[in-house]
Amino acid sequence: MALAFVFPGQGSQSVGMLQELAGAYPLVKDTFDEASQAVGVDLWALVQQGPVEELNRTERTQPAMLAAGVATWRVWQEEGGAEPSFLAGHSLGEYTALTCAGSIAFADAASVVAARGRFMQEAVPEGVGAMAAMLGLSDEQVREICDRVRGDEVLAAVNYNSPGQVVVAGHRQAVERALALAEEAGARKSVLLPVSVPSHCSLMEPAAERLAERLAEIAVSAPLIPVIHNADAAPHVEAEQIRAVLRGQLYMPVLWVDSVRFMADEGVTTIVECGPGKVLTGLCKRISREVTSLPLFDGASLEKVLARVEEE
Repeated sequence: MALAFVFPGQGSQSVGMLQELAGAYPLVKDTFDEASQAVGVDLWALVQQGPVEELNRTERTQPAMLAAGVATWRVWQEEGGAEPSFLAGHSLGEYTALTCAGSIAFADAASVVAARGRFMQEAVPEGVGAMAAMLGLSDEQVREICDRVRGDEVLAAVNYNSPGQVVVAGHRQAVERALALAEEAGARKSVLLPVSVPSHCSLMEPAAERLAERLAEIAVSAPLIPVIHNADAAPHVEAEQIRAVLRGQLYMPVLWVDSVRFMADEGVTTIVECGPGKVLTGLCKRISREVTSLPLFDGASLEKVLARVEEE
């Protein structure tokens, strides 16, 4: 059996997340405390008490989700869980994967993703950009819609999440025009996402330049476990390559379908979503029926994953 762990990004956060796991494993709160020191915010208090509006601020969400993923990974390690053959993360989750792979120090990752969130928000004032999910259309249909309604504005397919689920991003008015056309084209569902920045489109290029400067200030080493990157669905080992794909990730599409298929083609039979929520578990199931996808976020799910891995 080949095992892979994947880490969720923004959108999987919730007030109260990992509370049950923290009750059984003190290292969960310890991990949040480490991240809190790096960013100067009590992240554990934020994720347990809210308010949700503060947790959903991108510069808060990003270090909080990083800490949640790393904490869950550490629980897996403490329980003697098997080492996976690959790691990957969706958008922000890629930083969690690199941290768990030993490529970036945890404190450095926390400070970088907090800055990343700030750079993203400052690049596009709230209300100017938007993102929307389109379900039930082919990748090509979504790209054609973007081409038809873009005009002089920015609009692109940015998250290839699963077959039939594509997210677009760009200027808000262009995204709204695309939503109307998606319904005409027969989309099963098309909806604006509750985000404050249009991630992974060219509006993020100014943020990417600032992020590149920040990444140049931290140490990056070869991952101890291969990490599959969003921008090209491939692993990298050279520090400058890793910095380059992290920079590009901000304004390039997330190739999640290709990333999961890469791991499946390499023999992965079980993918574990490590951290709050079950978003990636659902996507992975739709991408590959041959791969077993399981979430890991509390005691019961931990036992289930440990049993699954022991069976193989």
